[in-house]
Amino acid sequence: MDLSRAMSWLAPGQYRNSPRAKPAALHVWHTPEYIAALEQAEADQAVSDAVRHRHGLGTVSNPIYPEMFRRPSTAAGASLLAGELLADGGVIYHPGGGTHHGMPDRAGGFCYLNDPVLAMLSLRRAGAHRIAYVDIDAHHSDGVEVGFAGDRDALLISVHEAKRWPFTGKLDEDGGGNCLNLPVPRGLNDTEMALIRDRLILPAVAGFAPDALVLQCGADAVEEDPLSRLTLSNNAHWSVLQGLMGLAAPRLLVLGGGGYNPWSVGRLWTGVWATLNGHDIPDRVTPEAEAVLRALRWDGARAGRNPPDHWFTTLRDAPRPGPVRGDITAALDLLCARPAARGDISDTKAPV
Repeated sequence: MDLSRAMSWLAPGQYRNSPRAKPAALHVWHTPEYIAALEQAEADQAVSDAVRHRHGLGTVSNPIYPEMFRRPSTAAGASLLAGELLADGGVIYHPGGGTHHGMPDRAGGFCYLNDPVLAMLSLRRAGAHRIAYVDIDAHHSDGVEVGFAGDRDALLISVHEAKRWPFTGKLDEDGGGNCLNLPVPRGLNDTEMALIRDRLILPAVAGFAPDALVLQCGADAVEEDPLSRLTLSNNAHWSVLQGLMGLAAPRLLVLGGGGYNPWSVGRLWTGVWATLNGHDIPDRVTPEAEAVLRALRWDGARAGRNPPDHWFTTLRDAPRPGPVRGDITAALDLLCARPAARGDISDTKAPV
């Protein structure tokens, strides 16, 4: 958001502070016992062995920290509010959202709550009937699949790195018919992602004809991210978004997600905002935006100690094209033969 303001792309009327979701609002999907444990963990800054075992709190991937309830409940509040604000249609961008690993009774992968699930439930309460969820984070959207697998009125598409935590979302896992999971090999390039967009994502969403579309735009699939081995440029994310915008779903919610390099995250998500608003992305950022980028620190990573100059001066990466590998085309052939790839999920089982 600082970068967007520094580019003169964020007018005061386009920004709204998020409310913090109250526990009762979170109980629509999360268990009361879990929410109480999360609140208590924040208050105590410690958990018992029993709480750690049951709820996954106080682990390496779900650590104790001072705002471990307040921060995710603020992100969840924004997703819940977004569903209400989109009752009559429109577009909302919530980069602080996208925590797709949270489970009803357990934290997972730095996700203490599952705000995408809460957003989709809020959209339904506000009148949306058919929701398409597209996830291009490097990790499988396991929590969202738990929430909506088998739901005839939800289409779930996840493109994620194969053999990467949480090790779910295999090609043959269809969630009862409404889930299209595409695990991709290391080194996924822009050309391959464009093929995935054009053969799978856009036709499936168009065929489903949703009245609400949610895109989780995790920034950890780009080459500079330390937690994945994919090699996309941020152009690939923006192109997926542009394609989905062209489908003209009456409600569009764009969420953030993963991303562990602060420069690549900030540049990518600022470009998402530019894409949503039709702003041209210049070859060089403004001096104010450059100052924002130069003020970032990333001491824990080798790249952060000697960042290349374009991380300070540009938003757009150089494109990263490449050959289309046979295992990707073979996986697409299998997925595109399924009814869900045409938007037809009428034969899926009823939601549990």
